[in-house]
Amino acid sequence: MLPLDRVWHSNSSGIQMLSVQPDTKPKGCAGCNRKIKDRYLLKALDKYWHEDCLKCACCDCRLGEVGSTLYTKANLILCRRDYLRLFGVTGNCAACSKLIPAFEMVMRAKDNVYHLDCFACQLCNQRFCVGDKFFLKNNMILCQTDYEEGLMKEGYAPQVR
Repeated sequence: MLPLDRVWHSNSSGIQMLSVQPDTKPKGCAGCNRKIKDRYLLKALDKYWHEDCLKCACCDCRLGEVGSTLYTKANLILCRRDYLRLFGVTGNCAACSKLIPAFEMVMRAKDNVYHLDCFACQLCNQRFCVGDKFFLKNNMILCQTDYEEGLMKEGYAPQVR
């Protein structure tokens, strides 16, 4: 494998793949704290890593395989795609219309971007937790209860599967 050393963004760090020299003392992995006895190791953020231990906090991809950079923000180590998805230029919140700073974590629903605090049912203000169902109807975020009530008022019965 070729060494990985390109840097894409000011919030990114280069990843280098190094060949372990047989006569050197094994280095400790920053991810698992075990000694690295593999043929190759990764160097990133001035630390050493097993190839399997340097992963994106969101998608769990092995960062040494997906490119030559990793991104760090809010104590997260991320791949480029997830960094841009979470922290890229986001524009205005679809619920409150206020500007969302690029450093702020956001929620997305289709083309809409929301502050974390604004990502709630726009009828009853119920906040969503990880795994909760939500519906996007006429560009409004709705909880399941309000969505189904709206369908009932329109004369549609929700399908139960």
